[in-house]
Amino acid sequence: MISILIADDHPIFRQGLALTLKEAEDFKLCGEVGTAEDAYRSTIELKPDLLLLDLSMPGGGQSVIEQIVREAPDTHVVVLTASEDSVDLSAAISAGASGYIVKGVGGRSLINILRDIRDGQHYITPSLATRVLGELAQGSTNGDGNDSLANAQRQRLEALTPREREIMALVATGCSNRRIAEEIGIQEKTVKHHMTRILAKLKAANRTEAAMQFRDYEEAMEET
Repeated sequence: MISILIADDHPIFRQGLALTLKEAEDFKLCGEVGTAEDAYRSTIELKPDLLLLDLSMPGGGQSVIEQIVREAPDTHVVVLTASEDSVDLSAAISAGASGYIVKGVGGRSLINILRDIRDGQHYITPSLATRVLGELAQGSTNGDGNDSLANAQRQRLEALTPREREIMALVATGCSNRRIAEEIGIQEKTVKHHMTRILAKLKAANRTEAAMQFRDYEEAMEET
């Protein structure tokens, strides 16, 4: 069973989310809270597999992410928010959130995303990931173009195999491991194996950081 704690200050939304999760037999709701302080306290006490955390709540959801990640390392923090602000996204991922999902996602899609995150994957709403990564890439190439990438980082990216580049191109658009496996016709476990090697080669902490490096590199190459 995948245990989940919901942290959102809107009771009606919490109730609807709880009903959605109950449709999946492998999910168990272990609690609902409405403030950042309670989200922190309940996570430490209950140790859920997943914490669904809204940013707009009393105390500010963003304020407790890093502390929860540090003190409850087995809990995956998943931001579920209406905010499409790139600053909020960057801050959440930098603090250690495993996922950033914009509210409005369908129930079945949400359940599949949460399963993937529980299995160790990272997720960002694809449309938001594409826009933010594009902004970052544009910012890095407005100056020195290809020279904006450090030589060491460029060399690591150039060391990727053709298959690893193919996978990273899909990761950069927000695809999950499952979707990548379907797109290129290999097993999902093979994709996970490739991702492990890619993260090691790029010295990236997670797939989001790897995707940012890859997008910067691809944009820089197009300028040459």
